[in-house]
Amino acid sequence: MTKNLLELTKENYYDVSTDWTYMSVSLFKDFMKCEAATMARLNGHGLVDTNETPLLVGNWVHSAVESEAAHEAFKKEAGAKLLTKAGNLRSDFKVADLMIKRLKSDDFFNWIWQGERESIVTGELFGTMWKGKIDCLDVENGRFFDLKTTADPRKMIWSNRHGGRVLWVTAYGYLLQMSIYKHLLEQMYGKSFDAYIIAVSKSDHPALRTIDLSQEYGRFQVEDDYVKKHLPRILAIENGEIAPTMCNNCNWCFDHQLGQSTVTIDDLEIEANAS
Repeated sequence: MTKNLLELTKENYYDVSTDWTYMSVSLFKDFMKCEAATMARLNGHGLVDTNETPLLVGNWVHSAVESEAAHEAFKKEAGAKLLTKAGNLRSDFKVADLMIKRLKSDDFFNWIWQGERESIVTGELFGTMWKGKIDCLDVENGRFFDLKTTADPRKMIWSNRHGGRVLWVTAYGYLLQMSIYKHLLEQMYGKSFDAYIIAVSKSDHPALRTIDLSQEYGRFQVEDDYVKKHLPRILAIENGEIAPTMCNNCNWCFDHQLGQSTVTIDDLEIEANAS
């Protein structure tokens, strides 16, 4: 590898500087959504996400099951973002508290959610360096867990990539994520690892399901093939060898489209079907 590797820590893991050094699942998915918007973000010209609530809710739940200290630190950092104008806790986080209560009261979750929290993993995969952060890593028993908050653990979503309705874990790229993490862990520790997604629903009566991915070799291979197909182009864009294209469907593209450029009816239908 020719890249000068930065040492990853919990403090710098999400810094843009590390995205230039390491590929990650989130960065890969961003490129697949819009190459131009992703390169703009990497170069410091991206859009600021004005809807922080889903991320904050996810972090509220994650920090609570990580440790009391982590949860208090998150609340202190988030500050006023968690409160209404009247100074009360926002309803989204009241629902998140129900999700936390559901998790902490479940015997199976308490038994299986054992290991190192927020563990950083790195390794070379498909010709470049990758990084990942594992929600809960049980090295001794060869298994790892990712906690996901979702509207419904059984939710099916239309996916253009898959050409039909698929389970949310597939549509949102979580199978891809777990396959990459599995590869990195097995490379780091020289042993097999089984992957699990723990899904808890955002509702007044949170549903809790543990999704066993230990036998999903075929689905993982599909995700690996998808990464192998598209990664060379992404790396070439990062290296300045080819220009990124605009998706014409995201807010960044809406801000940067050339109004005088003409399109046909067929062009617009293609854009609409891709959105």
